[in-house]
Amino acid sequence: MTDMKYKRNFCIVAHIDHGKSTLADRLIQKARIIDDRQMVNQILDSMDIERERGITIKSQAVTIPYKAKDGKDYELNFVDTPGHVDFSYEVSRAIASCEGALLLVDATQGVESQTVSNMYMALEHDLTIVPVINKIDLPSADIDGVKHQIDHDLGLDPDDAQLVSAKTGIGIDDLMEAIVTKFPPPQGNPNAPTEALIFDCHYDDYRGVVVHIRVMNGRIKVGDTIRMMNTAADYKVEQVGIFKIKYEETGILEAGDVGYVIAGIKTVSDVRVGDTITLADNPAAAPLPGFKEVKPVVYSSIYPMDSNDYEELKSSMERLKLNDASLIYEKDNSIALGNGFRCGFLGLLHLEIIQERLERDYDQAVIFTAPSVRYKVQLTDGEEVFIDNPSEYPTGRIRSAEEPYIRASIITPAEFLGSIIALCTEKRGTQSNMQYLDEKRVELIYEMPLSEVLFDFYDRLKSYSRGYASFDYEVTGYRPTELVKVDILLNGKGVDALSQLTFKENASRRAHEICERLKDEISRQQFKIAIQGAIGSQIIARETVNPVRKDVLAKCYGGDITRKRKLLEKQKEGKKRMKMVGNVELPQSAFLAVLKEKENN
Repeated sequence: MTDMKYKRNFCIVAHIDHGKSTLADRLIQKARIIDDRQMVNQILDSMDIERERGITIKSQAVTIPYKAKDGKDYELNFVDTPGHVDFSYEVSRAIASCEGALLLVDATQGVESQTVSNMYMALEHDLTIVPVINKIDLPSADIDGVKHQIDHDLGLDPDDAQLVSAKTGIGIDDLMEAIVTKFPPPQGNPNAPTEALIFDCHYDDYRGVVVHIRVMNGRIKVGDTIRMMNTAADYKVEQVGIFKIKYEETGILEAGDVGYVIAGIKTVSDVRVGDTITLADNPAAAPLPGFKEVKPVVYSSIYPMDSNDYEELKSSMERLKLNDASLIYEKDNSIALGNGFRCGFLGLLHLEIIQERLERDYDQAVIFTAPSVRYKVQLTDGEEVFIDNPSEYPTGRIRSAEEPYIRASIITPAEFLGSIIALCTEKRGTQSNMQYLDEKRVELIYEMPLSEVLFDFYDRLKSYSRGYASFDYEVTGYRPTELVKVDILLNGKGVDALSQLTFKENASRRAHEICERLKDEISRQQFKIAIQGAIGSQIIARETVNPVRKDVLAKCYGGDITRKRKLLEKQKEGKKRMKMVGNVELPQSAFLAVLKEKENN
């Protein structure tokens, strides 16, 4: 085993798209732990979706051997982290397993909102931070300007900043040397009672759950009986080792190591991320401080396109849950769409990723209902309940309602300031702070309802700022709101899957949008179809699908007008009777059109 003073544990944190995964590729290539034929871009991003979208979703660990200039052999344990705000819980877990963090800043974009929040997260865990300026090979790189931002915005020493180009490999040697010299070795006693922090886990079809751990004290070896301190469950260790893209068995992990344990654990739900592993025969006195529980912020229901596929969808959800512990779901059913699941997500990107993985990895054709947030409702009898599903809305029994608010941080070039302020105001935001970071960039802090961010906020922010504005948010708490439930009626009958909870002033606009979409999708019948949006018994929007009309007067050439009138009256009676017994079938495409279009509006 490598002596502890020759080990370094570090992660890379940065804003989305600043080049973390590309830098990870260069570090791995430098260490030659994989030959050039097998080397691909974003080597640590194992999911197809990650590669296609160019984002990291799951944090991944890898052990990199490095021979320093002093001739000593070092073992660098590196954890790659996501940059998107939806996956910041992954970042916090990765940070807890390290002593140092490379804070990556794009030389063309400068310091952005996630850069700041990830740096504070690293400082909370007492990590040593080394700033790295990436993309210095680009013609638009402003190295001096970014150094000024590192000093002014982050309070770090700009002279410490390492200059690299992750794409071309410039500066990687100096960066490796800085990792060895500037980051402290891990602390810990290999002979103390074993304490290992679980910072991640994933499911392997052949081996069961692979638990990712950072050993703080003691050691874990094959054959040991380990105990999860949270669940008090015992398991026998079958394999331990380190990550070198693939698993590399070492037989033992000691204090300071980052690696994996396989111990015949059947499902991911048996493992709590943030739990402490210890040995059953010599347990630690107390568990290590874990992570705060992940709380979903966006809710939506999933239904199979064909209600006969419910069992397949159920098994797909269970398998998906094995690799995504943050996905929360429970059974749900709708009169219009049959059986399905009510799910909680960490944000809209998380929802999109789950939808794509269900469709691509598991071949499921699914419908997602419109996303909603969780409201806190005070009932007239004094009881307080949380509601995220319109079908649970207690009509007539509500005294007051509150909705979740976020503290949004937007960093934008000053030239786009007017349109972004107008957008935030339109979304019911109140400005709590605005400061010029330098002569070109402004930071805006807004308090705004989370429900307003769900639909088109992020897309419009990017289009108004030509892609330059960055956005980060944290949920701060609940504030009073005027909540109403918008029902959609077809010929007076409610369609439960299209109901939505919304702010009272937005209700009319939202109802009109849905009615217009449905009018385009519903085929004409023999009778008139009324599509209405309603709050309780009050109709707030209406569209009409006109009937297909047969010409009953075609055979009447001239003759008495009363005969024609009689035929028309008879047709009218028939249509009236048909309207009473006729049902309007909503095609699946109508649900998709309403939900998809509305998000892109």
